[in-house]
Amino acid sequence: MDLNKSASAPPVEWNDEKMPMVHNPLPPPYQDMPHQGPSPSGHPPPQAFGYPAQYAGAGYHQQPGFMNQQPPAQPGIVTVQPTVYVTQAPLGNPVSDYMCYSIFTMLCCCLPLGIAALIYSINAREANISGNRVRAESNSRTAKTLNHVALGIGLLSLVLTIAYIAVIITQVSYYHH
Repeated sequence: MDLNKSASAPPVEWNDEKMPMVHNPLPPPYQDMPHQGPSPSGHPPPQAFGYPAQYAGAGYHQQPGFMNQQPPAQPGIVTVQPTVYVTQAPLGNPVSDYMCYSIFTMLCCCLPLGIAALIYSINAREANISGNRVRAESNSRTAKTLNHVALGIGLLSLVLTIAYIAVIITQVSYYHH
């Protein structure tokens, strides 16, 4: 076959399924055929398996679908596109998200600031996973600051509570004697 002749042939129109639209016959109309029992060979008819019955309408010459298609315009030329794998570039060192620190401050120190720190820790972890280092660093820094403030408030409240109890005990013992 002369490749120069086939290269000058007009291009074949393609649909979304990349099949030539030229000489594509319409499918036969669907009609339910009544079940007539097993065939003489003992096998049930295709309708028994849920397949539609094949019906050849008037003037329709039935052939398998692959026999009605025309060969491609250029049978000797095969275009192969390379496979592209999309992967994330590994991060050098992921940014710390302070997740455990946030959970500790939420449960033991200051609930409102601990919840806010936990939210920023989760955002920092998600940014690390998606590869957005700038956002991860920002969220990590905010979570760390909130955790430090929550820990400071927790320790301060603990020290004040101990001092208050000590003062009450000394006052009670002073007035008791």
